[in-house]
Amino acid sequence: MWKSLACIGRSGPYWMALVVLSLAFEGVALYFQYVKETYPCPLCIHMRLWVAGLLIVALLVWVFRRWPIATSLGHLLVVALTGGMTWTAWRLLGTERGFLISDCGFDLGLPAWFAPDKWLPALFEVQDTCGYTPELGFGITMAEALIVICPLLFLMALAMLIADRVAGR
Repeated sequence: MWKSLACIGRSGPYWMALVVLSLAFEGVALYFQYVKETYPCPLCIHMRLWVAGLLIVALLVWVFRRWPIATSLGHLLVVALTGGMTWTAWRLLGTERGFLISDCGFDLGLPAWFAPDKWLPALFEVQDTCGYTPELGFGITMAEALIVICPLLFLMALAMLIADRVAGR
């Protein structure tokens, strides 16, 4: 089983699937922002940043997937990024449902040297405070969908990292 997973984790289609998934996440966010006029809060922007990181890592590993160090490092980074996505999804759901109290204003809380909201405001500018996420359909909010999807991505990434370490090259 580990060898099969490791083989998948080294393949181009696996890394391209992560690219497509990341683009889909960002596309849905931008659709809700610009078409549905549901503006992003700081936690939404944090999620977009995690997803952008996933997109960059997946693209780089897809390009350099023949190098064992690239896929190994890529798996490790994907675990970290999906872990961050899961934590942010938990905070989004907690804020939406009221079981976490967040001091969520218009500040991203990032260091001055890292200003994605200034570099790419169309994608990363905070335009609302936290409180609720839009409904995707069937009564499911974005936070509810993310709290299911993100941990599944984290577990998949963790399995790929373990397979990469166990199976080796």
